[in-house]
Amino acid sequence: MGQHSSRPQLYPGDILEFPRNKHFSHFGVYYGERDGVPYVAHLTSRDSDARLLLFGRALKSAVKVEPVDLVGKFYKVNNYLDGTHTPRDFYTLVKPEIDEAVGKAFTYDILFHNCEHQATLYRYGLKKSVQIEKIYGQIYPTWKDLFEKKKL
Repeated sequence: MGQHSSRPQLYPGDILEFPRNKHFSHFGVYYGERDGVPYVAHLTSRDSDARLLLFGRALKSAVKVEPVDLVGKFYKVNNYLDGTHTPRDFYTLVKPEIDEAVGKAFTYDILFHNCEHQATLYRYGLKKSVQIEKIYGQIYPTWKDLFEKKKL
């Protein structure tokens, strides 16, 4: 849990975090191996004709199951809600949900349905995005002050 290795021990259903920059990471759920290649299920708008995020949204996103190394060379296991929420069974609940979602269109919304929301929804059955909560926590005090002073 929360390992910081670029090649941690993986178990189906683990949340994988792929650091992208100082503020954001990409998230997915470890799906297992096929022919010795590790795969991750993740929500992405990559390869979509709707790559442009308008107001933090991409209308044509999809859950894809792809080789881990295609998504990112560096990652860590980040099952950060294990202490407060029970992980759902991968084989009876999570895998069938992933298999059903592959190929269907989803709307990616940075605030309400991003890749971290999707990963926690699969693992725990609830949507949570700590990285968005952190950013919002930094923005809210500034906006609150402007609203109270009626400058927004």
